[in-house]
Amino acid sequence: MEYDIGFLGMEGIRTAVEWARREGWNPGLGDAEAFAVEDPQGFLGLTVDGTLAATISLVSYGQSFGFLGFYICRPEFRGKGLGLALWNEALKLTPARTIGLDGVKAQQPSYRKSGFVLAHENIRHGGLKPGGYAQTDRALTALAAADAAAVGRFEQHHRLFPAPRAKFLAEWLRRDALALLRDGEIVGYGVIRPCHEGWKVGPLFAENVTDAETILRGLLTRVPDGMIFLDTPGTNQAAVDLAVSLGLAPMFETARMYRGPAPQTDTAKVFGITTFELG
Repeated sequence: MEYDIGFLGMEGIRTAVEWARREGWNPGLGDAEAFAVEDPQGFLGLTVDGTLAATISLVSYGQSFGFLGFYICRPEFRGKGLGLALWNEALKLTPARTIGLDGVKAQQPSYRKSGFVLAHENIRHGGLKPGGYAQTDRALTALAAADAAAVGRFEQHHRLFPAPRAKFLAEWLRRDALALLRDGEIVGYGVIRPCHEGWKVGPLFAENVTDAETILRGLLTRVPDGMIFLDTPGTNQAAVDLAVSLGLAPMFETARMYRGPAPQTDTAKVFGITTFELG
């Protein structure tokens, strides 16, 4: 079957996000714009006779780190080798020294064939917003796009994300975002955003579970009743316990895998992963 592979523009990226919704991944309502800004050439599409048949993203955060997601083939084009062709093209194009992904556990053997190694499991927890749990704290302050540089310095100082991501943060912080301050310094922060179903918290970064809970309580004052989702690294038992204490139940797991040197992320301070699609 003949096909063409090329970079996706904004319309194509929105299509990839819509396909993710149909697959049950429940992306955020404004995710496409935030995902596109960090790397304008981070999304690829494969077309057959002018019809988009498969998508993949491999967003590069500079030369050191990239993250793979949105690996989706339309059902009617599956089983024809098109997805694999797109996968190979994406891996060939990326300049990143290390590439990460959050994939379904069943696909681990396939990812290993491309050189990916398991780092840890991630767990999505979901459930109704707990009644009476949300409360504000005077140490919490709202964040905005203008705070992206300060938030980025906090992330890098505490090894919370493998690479600087200033452009992404400037867009991501347009959502409801709160920082916990101590002596005028950021000691944790979190973001909550509307999704096709309910609200997702991510990231939720803090030095300890007490601070993480303070931030989470504050974030939940920003949203109405409904479903809440929190993605935790399986290596952070305190994060898992926090999610369970809210009445959130495990929904599914992903495998965080890396090709290349695994980043030394301090998952003990990661109480909520930013997004399974971009790391």
